[in-house]
Amino acid sequence: MTPAFWRGKRVFLTGHTGFKGSWLSLWLEQLGASVTGYSLAPPTTPSLFEAARVAEGMQSLHGDIRDLPALLKAMQAAQPEIVIHMAAQSLVRRSYAEPVETYATNVMGTVHLLEAVRQTAGVKAVVNVTTDKCYENKEWVWGYREDEPMGGHDPYSNSKGCAELVSSAYRSSFFSPHTHAQHGVALATARAGNVIGGGDWAKDRLIPDILAAFEKAQPVVIRNPHATRPWQHVLEPLRGYLTLAEKLYMEGTAFAEGWNFGPHSDDARPVEWIVTQLAQKWSDGASWQIDAGEHPHEANYLKLDISKASHHLNWQPVMRLDQALGLIVDWTREKQAGADLRALTQAQIQACQAQALTSNPT
Repeated sequence: MTPAFWRGKRVFLTGHTGFKGSWLSLWLEQLGASVTGYSLAPPTTPSLFEAARVAEGMQSLHGDIRDLPALLKAMQAAQPEIVIHMAAQSLVRRSYAEPVETYATNVMGTVHLLEAVRQTAGVKAVVNVTTDKCYENKEWVWGYREDEPMGGHDPYSNSKGCAELVSSAYRSSFFSPHTHAQHGVALATARAGNVIGGGDWAKDRLIPDILAAFEKAQPVVIRNPHATRPWQHVLEPLRGYLTLAEKLYMEGTAFAEGWNFGPHSDDARPVEWIVTQLAQKWSDGASWQIDAGEHPHEANYLKLDISKASHHLNWQPVMRLDQALGLIVDWTREKQAGADLRALTQAQIQACQAQALTSNPT
């Protein structure tokens, strides 16, 4: 990722009020991009979007990606060069309760986004952010590669597999590499693992649940202690998305395909390890226990193979999981102490960017 590339670039970002979207918005603002965000209101109260005053450095529009006319109007007014699609219903457990909304948002929302791109002149690069859960999960001990079959047991995971297929169909039908000279659009998808970081207040997510219990001096209740996920700090895949968008912009359809962005293979850890490490870092008598009740199906084991991004995008994770957990505890402790959360979040972004440039200067 080249910081200077982003200065002055017009970026249209959906889902900018969410956890990942807020971190990415702040990073793009810091890089000097001209950012237009399009999203529903923040999905949680409190939210990083409001706590870090994300809207101060961008144009923030309230809108629903299920509303194609409104989305099209907003995109055409923004005249973006780069589109990053992150708006989604992103919770597995919520997808069981609200499957229709999940498919409407994640599948038809993607259709609407790509339709808006088709009808907006000047777009050069599109990154559709999906998830590692888009793959047909066979509980393998090795990582999934980008050419593995799409699948998904639950409505959320399946809807993201569908979003991948929608992207592939639009790329073949409307944004083909063979006709790039006519349409000018390079479309890729990005698949990342379980992102963690300060400022996540989402319901039914591990790290927010852990920190909420610690702050109340209560034991954490864990549903599935042996579930293994590719945990990574939110800034790691965001750096991947920025790297990918830059490549699409500069080199076109050579990079217009699916990409995995995940942690080091040995940072795919079970929930039990995560909560134990966080309890040690938090101290103050932090503890946890297992919830023995009945719960909806969630995959037990999931890893990504990131060889392709490493070799072709020159992207690798630079932050180990222990460092990521430390940053989360630091962010939360600073929040408790009344820190300026915009400045705090920007400082962590700047430190991560510097670490990445030092680790991989090219």
